[in-house]
Amino acid sequence: MSHRYVSKSRRHVDRRTGVLVGGAASALLAAAIVLPQANASAERPRPPRAFSSDSAARVAASLKADLGADRTAGWYLDAGKGRLVMNVLSAEDAARVEEEGAVARVVPNSTSELQAATRTLSDTAAIPGTAWSIDPRTNRVSVIADRTVTGEKLAALTQAVEKVGGGMASVKRSAGEFRRYHGGGGAARSGSESGAGEEEVGANTGGGGSGSGGRGGGSGGDGGAGASPVGGNAIFGGGARCSLGFNVTLQGVPAFLTAGHCGKGSATWSADQAGAQPLGTVADARFPASDFALVAYDDTGARPESAVDLQNGGTQQISRAAEAAVGMRVQRSGSTTGLSDGTVTGLNATVNYGNGDIVNGLIQTDVCAEPGDSGGPMFSGDAAVGLTSGGSGDCTRGGETFFQPVTRALEATGAEIGSGGGAADGG
Repeated sequence: MSHRYVSKSRRHVDRRTGVLVGGAASALLAAAIVLPQANASAERPRPPRAFSSDSAARVAASLKADLGADRTAGWYLDAGKGRLVMNVLSAEDAARVEEEGAVARVVPNSTSELQAATRTLSDTAAIPGTAWSIDPRTNRVSVIADRTVTGEKLAALTQAVEKVGGGMASVKRSAGEFRRYHGGGGAARSGSESGAGEEEVGANTGGGGSGSGGRGGGSGGDGGAGASPVGGNAIFGGGARCSLGFNVTLQGVPAFLTAGHCGKGSATWSADQAGAQPLGTVADARFPASDFALVAYDDTGARPESAVDLQNGGTQQISRAAEAAVGMRVQRSGSTTGLSDGTVTGLNATVNYGNGDIVNGLIQTDVCAEPGDSGGPMFSGDAAVGLTSGGSGDCTRGGETFFQPVTRALEATGAEIGSGGGAADGG
């Protein structure tokens, strides 16, 4: 009896102990499951957020400053999704990028290495008809050879690219020929005169005009008279026709920006082919190292509108300047082809137009342009982005067009967009 009693008591204790142990085990097991989930939740990267061009530029600049050129390799904007994509060289730095809501790509080539590759190309491949820029989407230097690069020149270019390394640079061909986009002194065409055009533009020549065509110079056949000119209107000087870029001020004095190769070609510019409507005198022109000119209006009391001609009867107000970004959607207005649009495809581009004219630091795009469009504005919304320099192709077949960054022109001249205060954004 005593034995059964003790045994029963032990069973009771064992049973209770078993329950206690089981509960502790369950608690520990639950903790083992919950804690990793909590840790995983805490470590899970923030999902990518949508960026505007301006906000992407600010975040990218901050990340680049934090990480440095040896740990990053540029960035681009996935405009369709509004994603900022930042190239880095390690998983650790990728986590830092993701903390900012950006998409991180781990790539093999750093900004420093890609810049060194472009310097090598500059030293070994100064061949007319070539261009190159750093493309963050491929993490390579993108080299373009136009149709004039054949035979020994093509062999020399291929050798230079091989010296850089296949994982660092790639070559593609352009069906056109790289040239500056100043035109002959003929009248600006209206949108109804669009067609295919490779020639230098004179009176009544055919030419592109994809996009929205429009009024050509915004002022009828001579691209001139009437209200003060705005971006995209025709300007004439030295027997050539170019396009006005952006109206600016310099210490309160009205002026406008256009292409440097236009400014180098003539000291004075007018709103009409005959020169009966003088506009201004060149105050500063830089080409070929850069490609921008500042023209001071003759009428110091003028208050030209800070706007771009949309070539359809309307204008786009311009209130600021912004850095370009690969993937940025942009528009261009010009006195030959009217309004066209496209995407920024490369930065810090070098273009060899021939005759010793090698321009550095340009913006590369897939926007079309033709002779006479030189100096015209490239813009994104209310932001001034670039001045048309040159390229290949036309607005019928397409091609590449290169632009002088407006921010560099403003910094170099001390000018400001519009009536003042149009400081550069982004970068």
